[in-house]
Amino acid sequence: MSALHLNDFSASAREAIASAREAVAALHAELPRNDLVAWTAGNVSARVDLDEGAEQAAAHASENVSGDISGLFVIKPSGVSYDELNAANMVVCTLDGVKVDDDTSIGLSPSSDTAAHAYVYRHMRHVGGVVHTHSSYATSWAARGEAIPCVLTMMADEFGGDIPVGPFALIGDDSIGRGIVETLRASRSKAVLMDRHGPFTIGADAKEAVKAAVLCEEVARTVHFARAYGEPQRIAQHQIDALYARYQNVYGQKDNT
Repeated sequence: MSALHLNDFSASAREAIASAREAVAALHAELPRNDLVAWTAGNVSARVDLDEGAEQAAAHASENVSGDISGLFVIKPSGVSYDELNAANMVVCTLDGVKVDDDTSIGLSPSSDTAAHAYVYRHMRHVGGVVHTHSSYATSWAARGEAIPCVLTMMADEFGGDIPVGPFALIGDDSIGRGIVETLRASRSKAVLMDRHGPFTIGADAKEAVKAAVLCEEVARTVHFARAYGEPQRIAQHQIDALYARYQNVYGQKDNT
């Protein structure tokens, strides 16, 4: 089987990949900055869409490569310190999780969660970024296998309701990815707490997925503290719907050009 190399792609595709590597490397700094990870745990990835010409060029250059090269994604290398992460050592993978060779990440394997990220990208076309952390409060909810109830307007705004729990799954294949997709397809949430594992978040791009990870930990922490003083009251569904619609469609600065 021929290996797929970065040079097999068009100049425009390589430019898009380089941009994604820069963005993903920078966004990884947000995880320790926001106390979402310890040591080398956690990961951020970003989808790189390819135009038809780039796909055909890559397929022609490596005709014996199996798998999905309709797009790529960029993810951190496995077990590398956050202090050592940079654009050059971000790993490029196909949508089947197969590493694309290049001259700067030689000898580096992609994150152990690569199969999960790949499954999400293959099955949720609207997702452009995926984040996984082991943030303390969100992971404590996951350890109990308990959804975070929507008792805060911030939760209604960002997640559209409760933050759900996904099934328990072993690391190493696409079982985690299947659990993420199955759970989030039944929810408006951008976050899922994988049972006895931790939170995964999605977004239209990697920055949005990182934001969701930060806010997931924030609401997990706040609701945890609230429960120490009694059971917080869940927001009524019609109010959740109204808050979510306002935040998604009205909040923030809009491009009026």
